[in-house]
Amino acid sequence: MIPACKLCPRRCGVPRGDTGAGACKSGETARVARAALHFWEEPPISGSRGSGAVFFTGCPLGCVFCQNYEISAGENQGRAFSPQALSGLFFSLVEQGAHNINLVTPTHFLPQVRQALLVKKLPVPVVYNTSGYERPESLKTLEGLVDIYLPDYKYAQPDLAEALSRAPDYPETALAAIAEMVRQTGAPQYDGEGMMTRGVLIRHLILPGHTKNSMAALRAIAGRFPGIPVSLMAQYTPWGLAAREGGVPGYPELSRPITKRELQKVQEELFSLGLEGFVQSRKAKGEGFIPDFHQFGT
Repeated sequence: MIPACKLCPRRCGVPRGDTGAGACKSGETARVARAALHFWEEPPISGSRGSGAVFFTGCPLGCVFCQNYEISAGENQGRAFSPQALSGLFFSLVEQGAHNINLVTPTHFLPQVRQALLVKKLPVPVVYNTSGYERPESLKTLEGLVDIYLPDYKYAQPDLAEALSRAPDYPETALAAIAEMVRQTGAPQYDGEGMMTRGVLIRHLILPGHTKNSMAALRAIAGRFPGIPVSLMAQYTPWGLAAREGGVPGYPELSRPITKRELQKVQEELFSLGLEGFVQSRKAKGEGFIPDFHQFGT
């Protein structure tokens, strides 16, 4: 009998099997949409040679503005990989010069990813790139296998999390997950080239019209995780449901990029809190910064 899935905080209890009936719209076999060297992450992740990004299909969170909507919202897209084949995929990226192996949205395939990482130890750091909507109990199974956690902290306001991701529990759930990540990795560590080798780097995407949410998110991070770097992202591009005609009902502001003033306002909060990290340029937005999921990059 196929066990009921409770990997993510939704704990929908769906026997995954070959179907995509659960919140993540995925069966139990890991599926990958794209695997290639990726140069658009933060400097200590992408470096000069690129991060070995493996984009998994499906997603437990399902944000209405998701820039990976093409592969996150459909059922059983991409190519199927056994744990052994997934391990081989990781090593092929290492051979291409990847600084690290970057697992993008792996939450719903966590057992398969864990098996793949156990096949043979990778000679580069493993990055767990996530929406932040995780169960600490699930993350604990990765202890010793993941070197760098790259979580989002999207929402500090439950009502916004409910409206845009159907997850009113996101604020506290993500904070608890990040606490587990920090427990596992400790303080950030870097090599002689400035590449992160261990630690947590928290991302926050500024949403147009919602600077109060962003400032509250930064305050929560500063209060809970002193010394952990933050990446403040200004790249918001209307995508997914937000890009459709009429946009998101009740949230017309999501149909535009953020303004210069919005970035400045949130950036000032970042600086006033003394948070270390990165501030992304507003120029890093648009379709050109969304990966092509129609071809396999390896």
